[in-house]
Amino acid sequence: MTLPTALGPGREFDQIRAIWQRLGSRVRGVGDDAAIVTIGAERLALSCDLAVEDHHFKLDWLAPAELGWRATAAALSDLAAVAAEPAGVLASVGVPAERAGAFLTEVMDGVGNAAASVGAAVWGGDLVQCDRVILDLLVVGRVREAPVLRHGARPGDGVWVTGRLGAPHEAVQGWLAGTAPAPGARARYAHPVPRVREARWLAERGATAMIDVSDGLVGDAGHVAAASEVAITIESEQVPLHSGAREWRSAVIGGEEYELLVALPPGFGPDDAAAFAAAFDVPLTRVGAVAAGGGVTVRRGGQAIDVAGGFSHF
Repeated sequence: MTLPTALGPGREFDQIRAIWQRLGSRVRGVGDDAAIVTIGAERLALSCDLAVEDHHFKLDWLAPAELGWRATAAALSDLAAVAAEPAGVLASVGVPAERAGAFLTEVMDGVGNAAASVGAAVWGGDLVQCDRVILDLLVVGRVREAPVLRHGARPGDGVWVTGRLGAPHEAVQGWLAGTAPAPGARARYAHPVPRVREARWLAERGATAMIDVSDGLVGDAGHVAAASEVAITIESEQVPLHSGAREWRSAVIGGEEYELLVALPPGFGPDDAAAFAAAFDVPLTRVGAVAAGGGVTVRRGGQAIDVAGGFSHF
């Protein structure tokens, strides 16, 4: 998310670490975009995503149906990040009493449309009255082959990204400044597309690690680098800028993209990227490389630069 926070990104990871330590043996399989659970012969991917008014969004930014779509697409993007096939969605929604009725119905219409767009169904959920609008989406998918997780990136892999970045960040910054964002930027924020089919295509072609770009390209590259125990270099000039964005930093640090950041083996090259673009009408761009070491380096003009970015919840 891209709403401002006064606290540094380390606080969130410290909090997560403390929770895991307290849970001890009661926690399993955490640390990826979705939990992978085997039940009998079925392997499932499960994830939940929470959106809270005035923290993740403001009501005057989106129509109710857009709000439902966006919250659901964000959750479904976590299934895409592990190359799972979406099956169902459960939506828990809290609204003030005055927003019951048409507002709530339209929100759920957006939820249903987003689920249907990837072949999933709405399985149910919960409704509650509260002092602000809250959406909590639980998504369930099937893992047909091996999931693509964050920890498989290897030195020598290329780092690639789907789509074009920067527009959602600039839309949010415009709203926060009291100005209407450009139509293209607003559309990218309101209607993200979970890259479900694209993720399975990439998995079939040897993707070694994958994550959806929700906390910003640099921040999410950091998650992959930490999980894989490697170093990642991002060449900022190579990061594709959306037409709704004007500033290259928006593409490098901005979140809310719900595109895929993926590590692919050295043999994956321009011809493969062209085949991807032809199949999905979405660009696939190499933006960096994986090497031995740790952390993320952003370069511009061949020089390492300091780029503050990445969303923290605390």
